[in-house]
Amino acid sequence: MTRSSYGPTERHLLETAARELYAEAVTLGGLPADDVRLAEGADAREALVLLLDVGLLRRSGDEGLLQPVDPASVQSQVVVPLGARGAELLTESARWADAFSELGQLYRTSPVAAVSPITEIHGLDNINSFIHAAVNDSRTELLTAQPHGRRPANTLAEAENRDVKALDRGVRMRTLYQHSARHSPATREYVADIVSRGAEVRTLDEFFRRLIVIDRQVAVVPASDNHHVAIAIHDASLIAYLVDIFERSWERAQPFNRLLVEGHSDPASAKRLGVSTRTYAGYIAALKEEYGVQTRFQLGYAMNADTDRAHLDEDFDDGDDLDAGPA
Repeated sequence: MTRSSYGPTERHLLETAARELYAEAVTLGGLPADDVRLAEGADAREALVLLLDVGLLRRSGDEGLLQPVDPASVQSQVVVPLGARGAELLTESARWADAFSELGQLYRTSPVAAVSPITEIHGLDNINSFIHAAVNDSRTELLTAQPHGRRPANTLAEAENRDVKALDRGVRMRTLYQHSARHSPATREYVADIVSRGAEVRTLDEFFRRLIVIDRQVAVVPASDNHHVAIAIHDASLIAYLVDIFERSWERAQPFNRLLVEGHSDPASAKRLGVSTRTYAGYIAALKEEYGVQTRFQLGYAMNADTDRAHLDEDFDDGDDLDAGPA
């Protein structure tokens, strides 16, 4: 081969023009080497050069015919080096992330951060990148307040991956939702997973603002109604004030798995959830279908049994895996 590596450009060529040329060679048993379409400057010349470089075509003994070669016999010559490069890039990426994490910790605990106590962050991508990096740097505590109930499944999946890593490092995590979040299947799955790893989740029947506090060193709050601008706060007194607001809300909130089986009337439950009675009835109907029951009594029993099973599973896991890391 004349190339040492291949990239997206060569792969695209292999999937298009080179594929057509190779298919023709397979169908005919070979291609004449003097085919005018393959001459220097011809349309198919680039495809021919790639097929020869990769080894999918080879010249016969008298060089009068270009014969196709089984792709399985040459695939490893291209794919293995690419895989090795990918592994090297992943390792290098992780090392860069570690280096930035150490520098981030150094910055947040330095007098410089105190001099610039508030930083504006513009754009959802930049905000998410900042939060992701800050949570990855966390060492002791994460406090999050997430209003508006349901969150998109893809957002939760990304958050779960990030939050599980923090919990596995021994970070204490408390999350506050509104009551309506209890009726999102994706949110329930996310909560079940992080709670099983040691997180605490509660819900509140009143509105609150979005808030993230990391290690009580930095807090992130929205600075616009569409959440396209956020501010990162490093000032200790401001963070203490925000933490106090969170703690007061936390004390008024209820554990995630309680409200639906407490037996309130529909209007009362709907009011506490911040939804209409009709919407609340729809929630109950969906839960009945999910648990395969007919009455509210059966639903309450099934949900309690489900919670008991989850606690029992946690007990067995804790007793069985003595070498597990911090939850």
